Amino acid sequence: MLPHHGRAPPSRTLRVPVIRRPFPVPTGGPVPPSPLGDPTPAQPMAKKVVAVIKLALNAGKANPAPPVGPALGQHGVNIMAFCKEYNARTQEKAGYVIPVEISVFEDRSFTFITKTPPASVLISKAAGIEKGAATSSKGSVGAISRAQLEEIAKTKLPDLNCTSVESAVRIIAGTARNMGVTIND
Repeated sequence: MLPHHGRAPPSRTLRVPVIRRPFPVPTGGPVPPSPLGDPTPAQPMAKKVVAVIKLALNAGKANPAPPVGPALGQHGVNIMAFCKEYNARTQEKAGYVIPVEISVFEDRSFTFITKTPPASVLISKAAGIEKGAATSSKGSVGAISRAQLEEIAKTKLPDLNCTSVESAVRIIAGTARNMGVTIND
């Protein structure tokens, strides 16, 4: 049998020593100023981003049909407002596929950033071909000049993971090689 007749044993209190601090601890009153400065009410807080949607759309031809409608609709974004703004921004680049990155905020407002066309699209336009080779090792489907390659690299530089034009040229040359497009010097 239990010595406490089925009940929990009596609790024991622990004695915690009191720590004396050599400095005073504020217990109310005015708060000292923050070293970072006080936030002023004139500076609005940044809106919280709920979603980032990445799409690749034909320039000047965005419409509420898929893929735009479902992608934006599930976040409650005004689809027609996006389509009109995207088409207005990209109308001078007609014929290209322009990737777009849409940031959707809590209040269902949005902002978007248009990127440069994919390197493969720029290369195929410069070479005058519809699409790249099925297998790049089988042969060439087209050719571009060194000047065209450098022009494409300068266009793509803001979106590439490099800082110099020379490294951008090497990246674009690799893409061209994989598409079966040769580079003429």
